[in-house]
Amino acid sequence: MSEEKAQQLMQQMQMLETYFTDLSQREGTLYNILREAIGAIQSIKSLNQKTDSESLVPIGMGTFVKTKISSKDKIVLNIGAGISLEKDSNSAINYLEARIKEIEVAIQDTLAKKNDAAAQLEQGKNQINQLMQRDSQKDSG
Repeated sequence: MSEEKAQQLMQQMQMLETYFTDLSQREGTLYNILREAIGAIQSIKSLNQKTDSESLVPIGMGTFVKTKISSKDKIVLNIGAGISLEKDSNSAINYLEARIKEIEVAIQDTLAKKNDAAAQLEQGKNQINQLMQRDSQKDSG
């Protein structure tokens, strides 16, 4: 294999490593969103079990205000693009559960792509090792 092909292989490897890193970051983000959705469902369910609830409301920079939750009948959901909807608790939980399923599919897709990229990286490393062995055999031969 020529030096030009070796350089092309190295460039492909760098691109694959960047792609793999991006997929890993996306996976982490998706897991964070998944944990947040599960936490939201648990919070809604616990609100429904208590007659009187106190909570901390964030007001910025790690500062919170204690408040009493007077109405548990309606939950406000941010559905994206700056749009929020008011729903009852059960509808909010159903919405969040549907989002969780979408997130789980996205995680599986990301993991599959990550595994493919890892396999391609391993294959590229093997090709580079073979090239180096051939070159060292040519030099010693």
